[in-house]
Amino acid sequence: MKNFFFKFIFILTCFSSCQKNSHEISLSSLLDDTNRLAGKKEYLSSPFVTAGDRVYMVGHQDGTFPDLGWHVEGEMGGIWNHPIKLMDGFTASVGLSDNSYCLNAADEFINYPFASKHFYKNQVPGMEIERFQFVPEGMQGIVIEFNFKNVGKSKIDFDFEFTGHTDLMPAWLGDQAGMIDNVDNLVFDEVRQAWRGKDEGNEWYVLFGSNRNGENFSGSSENCQFTPKGQGNAARLSYEIDLSPNEETNIKFFIAGSYTSQFDSEKTFDMLSAHSESLLEDKIKHYNDIASLTQITIPDKEIEKAFEWVKYNTEWLVREVPEIGKGLGAGIPDYPWWFGVDNEYTLKGAIATGRKDLVYHTIELIHKLSETNGNGRIVHEVSTNGVIFNPGNINETPQFASLIWWVYQWTWDKEFLSKYYPTIKKGLQWLMEENDKDGNLFPDGYGMMEIHGLESEMIDVATYTQVAFADAAQMALEMGESDQAEIYQQTADILKEKINKEFWVEEFNSYADFIGTTTEAIHLIDAAIVRADTLNKPWAVEELRATKRKLSTYPANKKQGFVIFHNWVVNTPMEMGIADEKKAIQALDKGRKFVNPFGVFVTGIDRDEFSESEDGSFSGSKVFSYTGAVMTLPTGVQAISENNYGRPDEALEYLQMMTKSFGFALPGSIYEVSPDYGMMTQAWNLYSYGVPLVTQFFGIKPQAHRRLIHISPQMPSSWKSAKIERVRIGENEISLDWKIRDDGVTEIEIIQTEPDWEIIFKFPVDKYESIKINQEESRTDLLEPGNVIRLSGNINTISLK
Repeated sequence: MKNFFFKFIFILTCFSSCQKNSHEISLSSLLDDTNRLAGKKEYLSSPFVTAGDRVYMVGHQDGTFPDLGWHVEGEMGGIWNHPIKLMDGFTASVGLSDNSYCLNAADEFINYPFASKHFYKNQVPGMEIERFQFVPEGMQGIVIEFNFKNVGKSKIDFDFEFTGHTDLMPAWLGDQAGMIDNVDNLVFDEVRQAWRGKDEGNEWYVLFGSNRNGENFSGSSENCQFTPKGQGNAARLSYEIDLSPNEETNIKFFIAGSYTSQFDSEKTFDMLSAHSESLLEDKIKHYNDIASLTQITIPDKEIEKAFEWVKYNTEWLVREVPEIGKGLGAGIPDYPWWFGVDNEYTLKGAIATGRKDLVYHTIELIHKLSETNGNGRIVHEVSTNGVIFNPGNINETPQFASLIWWVYQWTWDKEFLSKYYPTIKKGLQWLMEENDKDGNLFPDGYGMMEIHGLESEMIDVATYTQVAFADAAQMALEMGESDQAEIYQQTADILKEKINKEFWVEEFNSYADFIGTTTEAIHLIDAAIVRADTLNKPWAVEELRATKRKLSTYPANKKQGFVIFHNWVVNTPMEMGIADEKKAIQALDKGRKFVNPFGVFVTGIDRDEFSESEDGSFSGSKVFSYTGAVMTLPTGVQAISENNYGRPDEALEYLQMMTKSFGFALPGSIYEVSPDYGMMTQAWNLYSYGVPLVTQFFGIKPQAHRRLIHISPQMPSSWKSAKIERVRIGENEISLDWKIRDDGVTEIEIIQTEPDWEIIFKFPVDKYESIKINQEESRTDLLEPGNVIRLSGNINTISLK
């Protein structure tokens, strides 16, 4: 009892002193020199996200919290602490001179990498108001600060009201985890001067209060109209404030939650109220660290800026539920949970941008969740409550194998490889034994294109399977299994030949969408005709009908490759570099038909002659779908593909297309569907930027397990300089400075922190006549086709003329 008494006195004392200190310090004062981007006025009524790894908040840029999302209809906005939601949001209002003003129409929205701000310049006469918010890392809460400035000539007295709307409810599929939503009950915590919400049937809590003493009232605001969905409740906090002319003041609000205990929520609330300034400083430092790794300086400043912010966007998507794990979600607001395939793309970009910690956490989580399959199959989609929605599409298992090999080449972590190699072996066995019905080495089933009925032998599944076996051969050698390596490599070699022969359709200069029977193809053509006709794409209808007439003369069970949809996945043989060069160039040229100014269509038949001028907002259907969509992943895949076949100028064009979506709707972010539809931020954008920029333009391809780094810069012809700094490879860090001098000499400086690592530098021998290394005499003996330069040491300078 004595210990409890002292703890109680400490909380009261600390809370009282913290109220005073936090009132005096404006968090906004810490932001003067930080990176920020302003939003567009025409997109104030569209979503934003302010995120941490435990909690995030989704609302509109005008400061409101409308019902958002479709996964749990209307409930994907608000404040989330997965696996539960805490609040639908809040309202704020000012009472001045017998008038009330609801702060529901911000004049401007500012996005920071780590926070966000709303400006209310014209809503309240004689006042300017800012609302700033950030989510501390590792904490189940959010800090919101309102700053008030009297811009009039007289003293003003006003009332400020904050109304919180709780909605303690489970995430998607919660009912399958035994999480049942009930009514929220609210009581006032006198010690913290905060309202506490509790779900009537669960230990789910939310606390919201401020650093000032005021009055409290139950029920919704009379000044702001807000009636969200769900079984939540509302309560108000009210404060009297006076300001002299030009005087400023602020109020900080703290929202804390827990899905386990009241004590947990109180502990978080007390931490937020006591340490908001230092928590913000820690957050800023964390994001500065992210920016400093794999930092690029290139002539195309829009791509440079987009790449920087895509690294930030990725951090917004980190979801940690300690009882389950920590890993990257796919997109916000409707895909905040974990996906196998999204991460199999994204993490390739993440390891190339120095995020080993994030990569390891995410792979560990996906692997643990996949172990419930028991056969090496990798899961597709899992909610934050641990419920598996889809145990895995066919492509996810081979892509996981290639991800592990990719990461190993960057980290040289044998323990990491040893941990996941057994799963890869099981997965490849499951892939071929359970899914290759006719034994032709092409697994059957859904890949990236989840079009109903399109589940025979898919081009992306075949391609990723081929690469998985080639990568598994390398892993087997590392694990000392030379016989197994030979078997894997034989399979990879056979698959490469078969893909280039059996999937290639000469008539279309394209790889096939799928291999199937004539009957299967005609059925899919009929569905495609309906789609194309509905979308008013007459060229596609004509092409499809011509194909159907041709197929009607084929035997019903004849099996071959078919081009029907012109899906983006027909480019995966070029993405993985396994297409024969002649076929690759033909296919890449064909692929340029299926673009608009923002990038590549998911399904090519959705394109028409007007697409090249469609550079405005995307008009999606009322029911969420990807019909007619241009997306960043297909566009990034096309850029990677162009680079693989020595066409960096074409690759740059695709990156420029993709970058047109950067900040189009949400400042600092790129939507899932270009330019402004679907998820407001999307994880696999990091793949679409990181791989072509880091591993292709700068040409950094590590083999850390050999203490070796291959470097073969392949810059667009319009660039005369480019720099990349602090690329982490194992225990090494490498930087590269590339430029074309006024005298036409190309100069490359390579710096590494581990001087005993070997660098193999390769360059296009047909472009240069002589070479100097570290200011030595010119050499011509290194200019034979296929020759390379072997370097070591901390600093090397190469001059090519």
